[in-house]
Amino acid sequence: MGLKEDFEEHAENVKKLTTSPSNENLLILYGLYKQATVGPVTTSRPGMFSMEERAKWDAWKALEGKSTDEAMSDYITKVKQLLEAEAAAAST
Repeated sequence: MGLKEDFEEHAENVKKLTTSPSNENLLILYGLYKQATVGPVTTSRPGMFSMEERAKWDAWKALEGKSTDEAMSDYITKVKQLLEAEAAAAST
């Protein structure tokens, strides 16, 4: 399986989490996904009254310079960590 197919599979697998990841992890996933699928941020930073959009933009902007393949690989790693943590919590 290639990196892109693995990435797409993990993008679907993240939807199978039964507990919602923390806001921090959601922002990490968002930034990595956007960097992997769109590339660098090309829009201006949202205003201070759009706090959620601004946080998402900041998470994406923080990954500026990361290649598509690096972002895909990091996304896959993060999803695996979240799935493993959830499985460990369920078995206790």
